[in-house]
Amino acid sequence: MSLLETWRNEAYYAERDQRSSDLFWANYFNQEKGVYEQLLSEPDVVVEGTVKELAEKYGLDLMIMVGVLDGINDSLKNPNPIEEMEEDTVVNLGYDQELLYKNMVEAKADWLYNLPQWDALIPEERRKELYKEQKRSHTVVKEKKVGRNDPCPCGSGKKYKHCCGR
Repeated sequence: MSLLETWRNEAYYAERDQRSSDLFWANYFNQEKGVYEQLLSEPDVVVEGTVKELAEKYGLDLMIMVGVLDGINDSLKNPNPIEEMEEDTVVNLGYDQELLYKNMVEAKADWLYNLPQWDALIPEERRKELYKEQKRSHTVVKEKKVGRNDPCPCGSGKKYKHCCGR
C-alpha cells in the first residue's frame, strides 16, 4: 500500500468516534498550519527533499507530512507523484501563490487563507478578488426563461407562442 493510501485510510476511513475524529483533525490542522506558516514566510525558497526529510524538517509524523503533501499538490507548479510516493521519493513544494490561496478558500480552510504571512505575498485587494473569484466559480446562474407572450428570441418579431414556442 502506498503512503497516500495509508494516509487516506488513516484520515478518512478509520473507525473513530466523533470526539476522536475531531481531535485527530484539530491536531492535523494545527500541524498543517505550522508548515504553511514556514512555507509562506520564505516564498522564494523552493523546499525540496524526500518525504521523510521534509517530515523531519517540519517536525511532523510521516503520515501527517503525506497529508500536507496531498493537500498542497494541486497548488504546485510541478505536482508531485503522490499516488506512488514512498518515504524516499523526492518531492518539491514550489507553489503558485494565487492558486494556493484560491485552493485554501475552496477548501474553506480559513485558518490557512487568513494567515498573516499572506500580507507580504499578495496585496489585500488582490486576495479579496481571488476570494470572490473562487466563490463565484461554484455559483450557477440560470438564464431567464422566455415567457409565452415575450418576443421570440429568434428575432422574427412574433410572440414566442406563435413562433418557436409551438
